[in-house]
Amino acid sequence: MSFDTVIDRRGTGCAKWDAMEKLYGVPADDGLSMWVADMDFPAADFILDAGRGLIDHGVLGYQSDQSAYLNSIVWWMENRHGWSVKPEEIFTTVGLVNAVGLCLQTYTLPGDEIVLFTPVYHAFAKVIKAAGRQVKECLLVRDDAGSYHMDFDAYDGQMTGAEKMAIFCSPHNPGGRIWTVDEQKALAAFAARHNLIVLSDEIHHDLVFSGQKHAPFAVAAPEARDRTVMLTAPSKTFNLAGNHAGQVTIQDPALHAAFQGTIAGLGLSSTVFGNAMTAAAYSPKGAAWVDDLVAYIEGNVAIFEEGVNAVPGLRMMSMQSTYLAWVDFSGTGMGREDFTRRVTEGARIAPNYGPTFGTGGETWLRFNLGTQRARVEEATARLAAAFADLQ
Repeated sequence: MSFDTVIDRRGTGCAKWDAMEKLYGVPADDGLSMWVADMDFPAADFILDAGRGLIDHGVLGYQSDQSAYLNSIVWWMENRHGWSVKPEEIFTTVGLVNAVGLCLQTYTLPGDEIVLFTPVYHAFAKVIKAAGRQVKECLLVRDDAGSYHMDFDAYDGQMTGAEKMAIFCSPHNPGGRIWTVDEQKALAAFAARHNLIVLSDEIHHDLVFSGQKHAPFAVAAPEARDRTVMLTAPSKTFNLAGNHAGQVTIQDPALHAAFQGTIAGLGLSSTVFGNAMTAAAYSPKGAAWVDDLVAYIEGNVAIFEEGVNAVPGLRMMSMQSTYLAWVDFSGTGMGREDFTRRVTEGARIAPNYGPTFGTGGETWLRFNLGTQRARVEEATARLAAAFADLQ
């Protein structure tokens, strides 16, 4: 399969393309959808074959043996990430946003404060607030090169004792930053000082660019095992978001038992399609496919970054991972409504709005580059044209 093959997703009920005009006012006929974080590539044939095998068999009953599914996760984490897990340490949830909600229910109470390092993935704050918890924003700081860093000295001064959990996005969405081992150890020490559970969402951990290395929080900071909950999924890696199959891995017995109680109380279990497709994905074939995908995404990133940074006033944050580009428009001198209008109306592109990612996102927009190269090239040209008067 060539990643260059353009697939028209319009009219299929997908959120990314069919909700674009309603949400962003970008015309469906010639607009470019670059917001919600799924890719425009089909799942790999060997993954689709796993689903077809279930359909061809025809009987989609209850499963008693999940060993192939669980063992594939164990194999993947060990071979791709150097992280040793056991099958019995893994829970399955209805995706990772659901996993965040379940963890809030398990480990916190209404009114508790949850630490977010903002700007960060917008669904975290949405779920926290919906669960009756409070968001405690700890702002990321930018170094001279423009990359995000955590400032734990500042964060220490913000803590009041009402905080019970910190949600860590690793690699970072929307900045594409890979956190170092030392930074993660500093997070572990911060969590210990303030008695916080660390919920590490690592859904983008496979989309790591050449020359970069992602360290799972459980590997980087084993000293925090008694306060660590790990979230992973094949959804971003293999474009299987619609399967809603996420994994929560908990290696501390007490934390594990508490989460087991929540799962049992809600009667949650995995699905036959999620299990079969995950097992097919987390395999040597899947590893080779991901390597090809990441190389293609890196090509998209290079094109988009060069084009965006050539426009006076626009600056894209340098990416180490993910397919989500984070672009700062503050240099244009325009207000948020003005530069956003140029993107949605002038360039006819639907991005994610920066303020939805929390404090620090006011002058930014996020662009999904997990699409065919022709679309990335077209988006780059449209942005240049929309801001041509600045050049």
